[in-house]
Amino acid sequence: MFRTAVRTVLAHRTRLLMTVLAVMLGVAFVSGTLLFTDTLSNAFRSQSAKSYDDVAVAVTSYGDPDDPEADPGVPQKTLDRIRALDGVAAAYGRVDGFAGVADPDGKLIDGAFGSPKGSNFAPGEDGKDPRYTFTQGSGPLKAGQIALDEGTAGKGGYQVGDRVRVATNGPVRTFTLSGVFTTDDGEVKAGGSLVLFDTAVAQQQYLEEGWFSDVTVVAAPGADDEELLDAVEPLLPASAEAGTGQKLAEEQAKEIESGLGALKQVLLGFAGIALFVGVFLISNTFSMLVAQRTKELALMRAVGASRKQITRSVLVEAAVVGAVASAVGFAVGIALALGLRSGMSAFGMTVPPGPLVVTVTPVAAALAVGVLITMLAAWLPGRRAAKIPPVAAMSSVHAVATTRSLVVRNSVGAVVTAIGAAAIVWGAGVGGDDGRIRIAGGAFFALIGVIVLIPLLSRPVIALIRPLLTGPFGVSGKLAGQNAVRNPRRTGATASALTIGLTLVTGLTVLGVTVGQALDRMTTDNIKADYMVVMANGGPLDRSALTALEKADGVSAVSPQQAVSLQLGSAGKDEDTADGKPRRGDYLSASAVTPGAVEKVLRIDVVRGDLGSLAEGRVAVAEKTAASKGWKVGTDIPVTFADREHGTLTVGAVYKDSEFLSPVVIGTDVADAHEAKPYIPQIFVTMEGGESAANEKALAHALGDNPAITMMDHQDIRDQFGGMINLLLNILYGLLAMALLIAVLGVVNTLAMSVFERQQEIGMLRAIGLDRRRVKRMVRLEAVVISLFGALIGVGLGVFLGWAIGQTVKSSIPGYELVLPWDRIALFLVAAGLVGVLASLWPARSAAKLNVLDAIKTD
Repeated sequence: MFRTAVRTVLAHRTRLLMTVLAVMLGVAFVSGTLLFTDTLSNAFRSQSAKSYDDVAVAVTSYGDPDDPEADPGVPQKTLDRIRALDGVAAAYGRVDGFAGVADPDGKLIDGAFGSPKGSNFAPGEDGKDPRYTFTQGSGPLKAGQIALDEGTAGKGGYQVGDRVRVATNGPVRTFTLSGVFTTDDGEVKAGGSLVLFDTAVAQQQYLEEGWFSDVTVVAAPGADDEELLDAVEPLLPASAEAGTGQKLAEEQAKEIESGLGALKQVLLGFAGIALFVGVFLISNTFSMLVAQRTKELALMRAVGASRKQITRSVLVEAAVVGAVASAVGFAVGIALALGLRSGMSAFGMTVPPGPLVVTVTPVAAALAVGVLITMLAAWLPGRRAAKIPPVAAMSSVHAVATTRSLVVRNSVGAVVTAIGAAAIVWGAGVGGDDGRIRIAGGAFFALIGVIVLIPLLSRPVIALIRPLLTGPFGVSGKLAGQNAVRNPRRTGATASALTIGLTLVTGLTVLGVTVGQALDRMTTDNIKADYMVVMANGGPLDRSALTALEKADGVSAVSPQQAVSLQLGSAGKDEDTADGKPRRGDYLSASAVTPGAVEKVLRIDVVRGDLGSLAEGRVAVAEKTAASKGWKVGTDIPVTFADREHGTLTVGAVYKDSEFLSPVVIGTDVADAHEAKPYIPQIFVTMEGGESAANEKALAHALGDNPAITMMDHQDIRDQFGGMINLLLNILYGLLAMALLIAVLGVVNTLAMSVFERQQEIGMLRAIGLDRRRVKRMVRLEAVVISLFGALIGVGLGVFLGWAIGQTVKSSIPGYELVLPWDRIALFLVAAGLVGVLASLWPARSAAKLNVLDAIKTD
């Protein structure tokens, strides 16, 4: 039986080619993902270990910016004491923050995946900083100098001695380039930019003079890292912690593993979808092969083969096909992993050098996935083959599934579909994370149930399409419609692959478009300002930016959205806890705005009180917060500010909740009295004449043409929110493309084998006058009908899932209303029709080329 199975595979190798391709694609995705993430993980681990090679102890400070009494970092005197310890060869103080470099045209040199960063050059006694290797010039040794990493200097075309404009959170400054360096810094390796300042300059910009945020300790020869750690720890302030370089390298490696783990899960998830779709192609292929070999298998039964032997022979065929597909798929997976690694550079992300890592796991996974998936898909056709009675050898008529034979299948499918649909509706009603979990489970059962029911659904759905074929295409259209429902099982299995792909694509599209339009409405409904000014890195703006905008020509209103944290209650009035310490109240976020100007830049719907009371030192409270706290206009709220000062704020207005404002709104004069350095993420600006190139240029000029500050108009703001959703959708479309490609292979395979089965029938049609052109049209229309049938079912189920998931996020997105993107849905259906046309090219050509006499005498 084994020899028979192998010979059968060789005899039908052309027909099994599509199955091999389907399994190969899935295996390539799985093995490529594992190889890629393993290689990436190994490269970053090696780089991480290399960056800590010479570090015995690393100290990190976590200063509290809200506590004016807390140490901002590690003081110089502590660094000096660390340097004086026995066993310490050198100790370097570090301080860093944002630093954007402008190119000669004044544009920010994009840091790609790494953020634009600045740090200090910390030379030792030899005048060198071991963290950096200079390829040109030397490190900055005075206030007017900087050094740039090699990548940033190359992008800007800068040479030693050039003048370079650098933006931090404050005004832009111009420095002389003293040197160009390379480094093992992970963010720089990932494509980020790094500017080195003189230590005193870096401290002034990022911390305070004489203070460091990090310290790295290099051990003298023979010194023990753990002993050095024990000696360093007692010297540190309470806000700092230390660890050995080896321990920190291990922790960083675990963080890398964790980050890549999420990527691996996403890619493997889509590989699983592709394999799931491939199951239907494989099962369909083996079902048709079994049907074509009815006489052969019956004869084998007649000469003594048992049912188990017949089933095993089909499974052996599947195992051989799976093994071949796994081997080819693994080779393609290696190429895919190498391609992904090379392709990352196209996005500006540099992967650390390192060899391709091939472990046992991806090899075993490729073999197991390929062989097991193929055997699993072939098991049911194998069982059906075993049930062929020997008497079937007396007839050449293949057994065709009847409607009655589908009763049990349809009953089971209806029950499973109902369970899935009920779970989806239940999850939509529950909402939140719990609701989404229920929807995920329900979607699985609903999809399985619909796939089981697809043969039953094929007749009524295709009956709706058939009139569209008969009129324009005549006999070819009529025959195509009849052929599409001749074998409901085969049609259903072929359409299932497209159904799965279109369900996922449609569901994601409905959800993405709906959320995108809700965010778009939220932006246009809440922002009255012409521009929103932000830092390019997403960090806070300096107070000087607000002052400059207030003085800019053509500006009619300016207000920051300044983030403030308030603690409810004052320590003097709180009850004491059991340990004698005052009980702290809840923290509440607040937005500090400019009274009188905020109404001109943001739309605030006041339901009670007067927003003008902000100018009197009162506060405005969001409606939901006021209701939950029992506050109303005139309520006094005792609070503790960031500087630990206590005070009382009086509610002057209650407004409808806004996504652009915190639950409490106060005037900037109130906030600034308690904050030495305000945190300003955005500034809203309204200008005379509205949005225009001239006004945008005027704002840029007022800000000193700072390359790190961005002026966003309404379209830019919409793109910021909607652009992320569209980018995510495009990525998901790309990942789902493999599943759709396998679906195309399924249609090709089904039609090719259907043409082979119907050689005699096609020959008779040719003999009675159906010419080659109409034969081709018949096969193409059949493919289009099957593709559109699967697409219609998938679109319907996808819309249902998109609605359900949307209900779980509805409460967190103001103005959420379901939007059906009819244009995209129509495009999906047209694309499905094109898939049918493309898939039918080869089978249609083969059918048209059949010799009439040879086809008629085919037995």
